[in-house]
Amino acid sequence: MKYEPLNLDHQLCFALYAASRAMIQTYRPALDALGLTYPQYLVMLVLWGEDDQSVKDIGARLMLDSGTLTPLLKRMETVGLIERRRDPEDERRVRIQLTEAGRALRDEAHVVPESVLCKLAQLDDPYALVGLREQIKDLIRVLRAPGDDTEKT
Repeated sequence: MKYEPLNLDHQLCFALYAASRAMIQTYRPALDALGLTYPQYLVMLVLWGEDDQSVKDIGARLMLDSGTLTPLLKRMETVGLIERRRDPEDERRVRIQLTEAGRALRDEAHVVPESVLCKLAQLDDPYALVGLREQIKDLIRVLRAPGDDTEKT
């Protein structure tokens, strides 16, 4: 097959986009059972790793801006998973803490990665995914390198 730079099947961006959508769809049944969306699950992973973080720190970890993250956090607060509080040391900063319900959900959430791993076990070499994940992290690092102004356009 001749390489055509404008052929959809030759686009790395499309392959990553399609894989991302398929991966999120794979997570959906397990997350629906927990009452979480995929972005909410990511926030919970961050907080289960380290509770009581600023919105800015959560956003940096998830590579989300506050305009995207704030409404998400407000919905999570409404359903009782987190609490948003002003930082007593700096009133401009908002800190996010898990509620008791948010902490308890962690025990139920163990089914999420297990369900995804069952699906991925169908691959010829599921352990190759570890290498793929590291390659994708390298790709993200390169694409987000300082001096890159693609987000400004």
